[in-house]
Amino acid sequence: MPTSDIGQEATEQGGLGDVLRPVRGKLVLACVLQAGAAIAGLVPFVAIAELARELFSDDPDDGRLWGIAAVAVLGLVIRLVLMLGAASITHFADVELSLDLRRQMAERLGEVPLGWYDDRDGGEVKKAVVDDVASMHHLVGHTFTDLTNAVVTPIAAMVLLFLTDWQLSLIVLVPFLLGVAGFSRQMSGYGDKMAKYNGALEEVNTGAVEFVQGISVIKTFGQAGRAHRRFLDAANRLVDYFWDWVSGLLRISSITEVVLSPLATLALISGAGTWFVSTGRIEAVDLVLFFVLGLALTAPILTLGMAANDLQTASQAAQRVATLLRLPTLPRSEDPRWPDGNDVVFEQVSFSYDGERQVLHGVDLHLEPGTITALVGPSGSGKTTLAKLLCRFWDPTAGAVRLGGVDLRDVAPEELYRRVGFVFQEVQLLRTTLLENIRLGRPQADVEDVEAAARSAQIHDRILELPRGYGSVVGEDATLSGGEAQRVSIARALLADAPVLVLDEATAFADPESEAAIQDALSELAAGRTLLVIAHRLSTIVAADQIAVVDDGRIIELGTHEELLVADHVYRRLWDADRRVTVSSGRSA
Repeated sequence: MPTSDIGQEATEQGGLGDVLRPVRGKLVLACVLQAGAAIAGLVPFVAIAELARELFSDDPDDGRLWGIAAVAVLGLVIRLVLMLGAASITHFADVELSLDLRRQMAERLGEVPLGWYDDRDGGEVKKAVVDDVASMHHLVGHTFTDLTNAVVTPIAAMVLLFLTDWQLSLIVLVPFLLGVAGFSRQMSGYGDKMAKYNGALEEVNTGAVEFVQGISVIKTFGQAGRAHRRFLDAANRLVDYFWDWVSGLLRISSITEVVLSPLATLALISGAGTWFVSTGRIEAVDLVLFFVLGLALTAPILTLGMAANDLQTASQAAQRVATLLRLPTLPRSEDPRWPDGNDVVFEQVSFSYDGERQVLHGVDLHLEPGTITALVGPSGSGKTTLAKLLCRFWDPTAGAVRLGGVDLRDVAPEELYRRVGFVFQEVQLLRTTLLENIRLGRPQADVEDVEAAARSAQIHDRILELPRGYGSVVGEDATLSGGEAQRVSIARALLADAPVLVLDEATAFADPESEAAIQDALSELAAGRTLLVIAHRLSTIVAADQIAVVDDGRIIELGTHEELLVADHVYRRLWDADRRVTVSSGRSA
């Protein structure tokens, strides 16, 4: 089911637990070490209280004082060692998880039907593979250990305080309980509210992008004010929603921060402790432990807040990652067969994207080796869908596409894409050198073969003009026009030398000076090969061996250019319209 949102129905596809399962054992071990570090970290504070008790005694024992100091130092050393161990484990686990997830996603993305990418932009895939994995770094590397420390430290401190005096401990516990209650109130419904906030933010981003990208059209038709207003309205909605959300939390947030502040805790201990000492309930020296450990009860609440936010963010990211890892892959035959030849047969092919609206209806078409077959027809008639079935972007919902007598579903993908190449209007160049971009068609090709393919595609001279020639990197020192990028992709297809080639108006972005030369190169390429061309300018396919006119998912005419003109049907009308456009634009046939 095509969708533009990788995260849609993510909660049904998996979550944080599934994604973290490979490193769960390491995280548990790290949390155990961190718990030990939290307990060891309290030892110096207890030592301070014991030092005070000994110093205020009638006869301080020097040996005991040094012993207490040594225990304090030992506690610090143990805490440091355990913290370093926990941090090392979590960071190694983070690297291992990130590498494993990205490898899994790369493998899965290599196995999904190519048509899956048609309804998505690169930003969505990049968000899952790069951003969402990166957003789990802090969770794996820090949050679980921080959370362990934030839970173990106050519990251990409270145990020590209760062993000293349970009544004063109950009073000291009040700010902690009030802080937890206040924080819980602030986090109520956080997930839903954050989702609405992200939705409002996305509207602002969309409005800004649409306004900037369409500024020329907007100005041409005098719609700048209206388009700008849509952006401002989205921004105002975001501000209004955020203010409504935050303003409702200001009072409880302020009260919570005051209650959890160190001054409030110290004031409470001072007041209650003075009363307990004056009434003879405890000794004055016992207050030292409450003063040094009292802050350990309230300080971790802020850490719990940040950890909750990290968990929320990471959970959403993990759901999107888990969804991507569960994408349905292209079915592979358990007993693959090898095509016998390179003829292509569409046999009663029907196709539907969503299982409801049929795009193709019982199409029959035979492509003989060494011939050129052109698909023409109105926009939305099914031409591109038909061509992409040959590249196995999808599988037919009925019928079969056969290559060399074998159903494409029974051909191993590696063999299929060794035999079938394609060049579509949407050019995809990687951020690497032009040499490697062309070599994608045949990774082991030598430089001479790459240059020969580039010459045939009329891009060799342009590449040599770049600062580093074939070593120039796309997006850095290789800035290409649409037509030049298209010619690089044609060179890639020429180098691959696939016996079956699908072209979606491969010269659509070529400049007029090089279009004829590219057509000559493609004509040479077609010799001995099966060529399927989607044509938008009919003048480019007059020499095709057969032209199939597609309308509403059906082939309504089939023949040569001359035969279809004589038939005086749909093709003739398309040809006359194409001629009028050609004359008005000043292009030659």
